[in-house]
Amino acid sequence: MNKDLIINALQKVREQKPLVVNITNFVVMNNTANALLAVGASPIMSHSKQEMAEMMSFAGALVINIGTLDSVWRPGMFFAVEQANDNNKPVVLDPVGCGATKLRTSTARQLAELADNLIIRGNASEIIAMAGEKSQNKGVDALDSSEAALSAARALVDAYDCCVVISGETDYVVTKASTHALNNGHEMMPFVTGMGCSLSAVTGAFAAVGETTGLAATAIFAIAGEIGAEQSKGPGSLQMNLLDALYQLDDQEVLRRLNIQEC
Repeated sequence: MNKDLIINALQKVREQKPLVVNITNFVVMNNTANALLAVGASPIMSHSKQEMAEMMSFAGALVINIGTLDSVWRPGMFFAVEQANDNNKPVVLDPVGCGATKLRTSTARQLAELADNLIIRGNASEIIAMAGEKSQNKGVDALDSSEAALSAARALVDAYDCCVVISGETDYVVTKASTHALNNGHEMMPFVTGMGCSLSAVTGAFAAVGETTGLAATAIFAIAGEIGAEQSKGPGSLQMNLLDALYQLDDQEVLRRLNIQEC
């Protein structure tokens, strides 16, 4: 059943080519736009309040990444979520560095509270901090295991009526109905900046076609990373090869590689 969901969602993304609006950080704009294009979606990077109402009327989903917060972008993020709500569009929240500063933590929680149709995608330390538990982070890097964040993820699911994706050596996808562990990907992936941010953007593409759990996007991205790493000498070539793998990924390869368990 899960395999069918993942395959069907990938086909829908490639057929429908949904427009995904990204308010994301300066570091990863190019990476995330290319990941969306490679998987079959259409990216737009926009943070202007002046066009956001119009943008969300025809876009498929909104992705908000708080990696480079400032006094201009922050109110624009709240306005964008309001427009997504008004147009019944899903919101993917990437709480980058949540727990590192009070500003990041409070902003992530306020955005989550505001969003009607929400997926949270973060690393273990970000998820733990967002739930109000004590996390171990170093800037935007996680020092907690993804398994250690499961109770925090479930608390967030209950608090915000959302789905949560925990990225790590094992990825976990937590919804009200189920928890799945995904053991794809590669140990080299954390050495490329913006990997998690790119997954958040791709999660927006899948949400735009109706797969709002985060499961399909997480599986597809991890499998692409696994394939890309097998062809790479290091992080530089991995970034390129992952995009190629996303673009070339077919149903048979997904089925062959998918390593998923229900917890």
